[in-house]
Amino acid sequence: MDRAYEGNETRQLALELGFIPAVPPLKTRVEPWEYDRAMDKRRNEVERLFRRLKGFRRIFSRFEKLDVMFLGFIGFALIADGLRLC
Repeated sequence: MDRAYEGNETRQLALELGFIPAVPPLKTRVEPWEYDRAMDKRRNEVERLFRRLKGFRRIFSRFEKLDVMFLGFIGFALIADGLRLC
């Protein structure tokens, strides 16, 4: 979830399903709520990782027919991404 899903109904549904929403409130909200900034930062890091992995065409197109080959290429993409960030 991100700020696009910060409505009261969505937040209440997440709470009822047992999730802990880490969505920051909009800056224009009259009664903002407290949220876990560390959890929001980790959520953002995961979203950015998936965005970077989509840059590898073989992953988002799922060219590999065998699961082991697909997982192998995901491992390769994660290693290449990690080396690029260093």
